[in-house]
Amino acid sequence: MQTQSADQLTRKKCLPCEGGVDPCTLEEAQAQLAELEGWQLVQDGQRIRKQWRVKNFMAGMDFFNKCAEVAEADGHHPDLHIEGYRNVAVELWTHAIGGLSENDFILAAKIDQLPISLA
Repeated sequence: MQTQSADQLTRKKCLPCEGGVDPCTLEEAQAQLAELEGWQLVQDGQRIRKQWRVKNFMAGMDFFNKCAEVAEADGHHPDLHIEGYRNVAVELWTHAIGGLSENDFILAAKIDQLPISLA
């Protein structure tokens, strides 16, 4: 996978993935994450995650609804987490390959463009 800027990623659309391809390497994932602010590798480098502290519970739910719209439009769906009513997180990986693909970084870049009411 070639490293791309966040702007380049947001202009792309996630492609369907039914498996049969290798996930990106740890080195590829680290290089791509250098272009995305605040995202971290988790689960032994098989997923990426970003966390925010929002103004209140409804701000978190509003952000998740916006995430859901973007995810549905691209056909690539994240795990959404809310803890302690103000701590939200998004976790991405390509389930069909058990690791990271370009789709995860595309969706991460698009999520970064969404408005969010921070604490």
